[in-house]
Amino acid sequence: MRKIALLLLILSFSAFCQEVKTEGIVQYERTTFWANIMSRLTYLSAEERDRIKLTWGSSDEGWKQKMTLAFTENQSLYQQGEDNAEQGWSGRKETFFLTKNFASEHSTDYIDLLGKSYIVDDTLHAPTWKILNQIKEVAGYICMKAVTVDTVKNQTITAWFAQDIPVQAGPERFFGLPGLILELDVNDGDVTIIASKVEFKKLTNEFNLKKMKGKKISDAEYNKIIADFIKESIKGERNPFWGLRY
Repeated sequence: MRKIALLLLILSFSAFCQEVKTEGIVQYERTTFWANIMSRLTYLSAEERDRIKLTWGSSDEGWKQKMTLAFTENQSLYQQGEDNAEQGWSGRKETFFLTKNFASEHSTDYIDLLGKSYIVDDTLHAPTWKILNQIKEVAGYICMKAVTVDTVKNQTITAWFAQDIPVQAGPERFFGLPGLILELDVNDGDVTIIASKVEFKKLTNEFNLKKMKGKKISDAEYNKIIADFIKESIKGERNPFWGLRY
């Protein structure tokens, strides 16, 4: 604990010595390593394994997607980047907008899930983070390590956050650390989301979304849909992540 406190003090002093910037856009690269994921899904049938290999191949380079995060001290919006037609895969761009209002402690996510459109509307439920005494550089910023567990998907989540950017936003559905999350690792490298660029600028209409349709549900209902589908997929020896975000 004393080491963690010292690291936080050093990073806080670094942030104090610089102009504090709390508004801008982060560009992330999200990479999914299907070879790793398939090795974990020990219940898959031989037919399902062949299907995964045929679709994604056996390359260790992973399938890459561009993601963006608009952020201020009070709100954030995470969504797909403009160009995700990489590695020969250019399927329909699904609805995926994750919005958070930290001032009102409210989130509204617009998500296509298992062939249906949902509006996940609820109060903010931050993960339970454990901050560790490890640091590394991400996108030019010194970041501290924090870990949590996604109990719905049974995944270990590692985050690297920059105290020099004192906002609690982050990619995917993760947030709530004393600094912007610039890197996420899901299950020891099955999926990585790494910031490639942080651009500070005054945001104007970045948070203005067009009206979208979908069934309105709570966080608990959203998690139950995922948990039930994973359970059914395991029983049927199928890969649940054909239809779910890993």
